[in-house]
Amino acid sequence: MSEAVVIGSGPNGLVAANVLAEHGWSVTVLEARPTPGGGVRSEELIEPGFVNDICSAFYPLAAASPTIQALHLEDHGLRWLHSPTVLAHPKLDGTCPVIDRDLDVTCAALDRIQPGDGAAWRQLYGRWRSIEDPFLDTILTPFPPVRPALRIATSMSPRDLLRLTRFVLLPVRRMGEEEFESDSARLLLAGAALHADFSPESALSGMFGWLMCGLAQSFGFPVPEGGAGSFASALIRRLESYGGRVVCDAPVRRIVVRGGRAVAVQLADGEEVPVGDALLADVNAPMLYRDLVGAEHLPSDLMDDLERFQWDNATVKVDWNLDGPIPWTAEAARGAGTVHVAEGVDALTLTASELARGLVPSHPFLLMGQQSMTDPTRQPEGTETAWAYTHVPRRIKGDAGATPDSGRAISAQWTDDDAERIADRIEAEVEALAPGFRSRIRGRHILTPPRFEQENPNLDGSAINGGTAQLHQQLVFRPVPGLGRPETPVKGLFLASGSAHPGGGVHGAAGSNAAKAALAAQRIRSVGRALRRR
Repeated sequence: MSEAVVIGSGPNGLVAANVLAEHGWSVTVLEARPTPGGGVRSEELIEPGFVNDICSAFYPLAAASPTIQALHLEDHGLRWLHSPTVLAHPKLDGTCPVIDRDLDVTCAALDRIQPGDGAAWRQLYGRWRSIEDPFLDTILTPFPPVRPALRIATSMSPRDLLRLTRFVLLPVRRMGEEEFESDSARLLLAGAALHADFSPESALSGMFGWLMCGLAQSFGFPVPEGGAGSFASALIRRLESYGGRVVCDAPVRRIVVRGGRAVAVQLADGEEVPVGDALLADVNAPMLYRDLVGAEHLPSDLMDDLERFQWDNATVKVDWNLDGPIPWTAEAARGAGTVHVAEGVDALTLTASELARGLVPSHPFLLMGQQSMTDPTRQPEGTETAWAYTHVPRRIKGDAGATPDSGRAISAQWTDDDAERIADRIEAEVEALAPGFRSRIRGRHILTPPRFEQENPNLDGSAINGGTAQLHQQLVFRPVPGLGRPETPVKGLFLASGSAHPGGGVHGAAGSNAAKAALAAQRIRSVGRALRRR
């Protein structure tokens, strides 16, 4: 029986373990933390009876991912839940564009704000639907994605293919200007693009916004019943049904390399665990190569390229327990599981500019969730669990929101006072759109970048995407030029994290791709051994 060790029990690590186990491998997953799941975990962070998600919270990519669908996690206890409205973007003028899983409802909401934008949305979504399956296969399968790309290329004329290529490369600002008349409709695209570390002017940001909006319309933004941890639990139950296991409190200190091959991992207590036929690492690329493998086992040009590796922005997340649902002025926002907060595309550009200059944004863009709209099991009846996250610079040079009246600026030290100041700033953005929000807060929990990294050491500086999603670090450039596949320069070692193609997000593709690469490598080794015996 073939054997493998997986470092890290995040969703990519657990998917990789499941793929190997179902092929008859003996698989052990080593997790540094006391509880498994990585960025897919839930706890009662603030008070008993209120379940909060530690990091990720809603999962359109998981719902759409062929990799996740093939695991049939519903057979292992996973139940997806949906909110009445998928996404809302309330503004101070009272307008509130929404995405509803009913296309007619989405279009009607946009037409109420600007007649004609509903028809434009229907056309944009129709373009998505026409290539949805091969497009998802193209971005989620191992690089190069020859077969799904050919399916797209052969489904249209050469000129239409060129139009599609131009379209997916557009910055989201330009895409919105070409498709819609109102800033409100453009905001749906732009806000979705800024889930990653794009600016509205970044190449490829339009594609990401279109992707997320297409997923919202097709699949919604579902959540696992009972909390994000239910997703990880279903993956673990499936793995165990195939004989695999997860070992917690087992931090890996070093990968043991002999003769150019990964042969074991050394735990923090000094114990060495043999890796058998393959070692799959659901850890970020710099941690894998610099800390766990070491430069002495790697090509010098790889180490040089790692000096140019670009992280995505840092993240701050605030969780709240509330005495009732958030009292949005815009009625349409009250039934949405996910809410974006930003006053317009120009406001998003200003925020992106502040981040690029190393400044804590004055009016941070918020990605929010209100869980009672989707899952009433997470809090007592009549109450609410809600959260918001926003991006901040990895290296803070200043605070764009600091004024003589606001007191001390938020600093790079992320002290307790800094944490309270950023949380207050986030709450002010919500209060402006939902007067009375603050009076409903029972308690809050703040994850600053250092606290994020304490919760999950793989999130270096709270970079939740495993490296920037921008074009210069995607495809063959991810994590560095020439390493666009899961294989590494060390034999038997495979990169299975969001630092590998296709990048961050809970879709399991990086883990699945690494597992398939390990299976292929083992088949080649088996053929080689058979030939040598002749």
